[in-house]
Amino acid sequence: MFVVTADQRGSTEKGDRVESLMTELAPWAERWADEIALPLERTVGDEVQIMLTHADPAVDLALHLMRLGEWSVGVGAGPVNEPWGASARASSGAAFVHARQAVERARGRSESVPVVVSGEDDEAGEGATAILQLLAAVVRRRSAAGWEVADLLGPEATQRDIAARLGISEQAVSQRVTSAMLDEERRARPVAATLLARAATTGDE
Repeated sequence: MFVVTADQRGSTEKGDRVESLMTELAPWAERWADEIALPLERTVGDEVQIMLTHADPAVDLALHLMRLGEWSVGVGAGPVNEPWGASARASSGAAFVHARQAVERARGRSESVPVVVSGEDDEAGEGATAILQLLAAVVRRRSAAGWEVADLLGPEATQRDIAARLGISEQAVSQRVTSAMLDEERRARPVAATLLARAATTGDE
């Protein structure tokens, strides 16, 4: 299992963003509904938590939160005590312990990018952290023009389609794709997910 814990940064100055985050993530939750074991909820203060059955949505959520720029994110990978509680707050297990350790580390000044993975396999967890932090750095530096293309690009939308929709040339779309490192992100996400999945098991399994 994979537990994502996110703590809002600078809530004293910016105000509590938990409720608006949960509203904003409704489309994300609908897209990943089959992989959500326990839904996103406020745990304490300005912190949220969710339990997922697979690594891919955990990677996707972590990077979405990095895009927003207001959250420290810890991803815990490991077993969960059964039966689960009715909510994340009522559940326990190694994945929750790892998520707590990860978000505490993500909040610290030693991490230049505030996303950390902790799991049963320390080496895989550190590898997943390194890839996620690299991806997060790309996401956090992406321009508005890059996001305009990133949000439209997908299996059903070609660069020609996007050019027509935005009223720009295909060459301009291609340049945005390159500048935003969209191809690099697409190729690296599965690597992060593979390492995260490996982190959920002990090294000898």
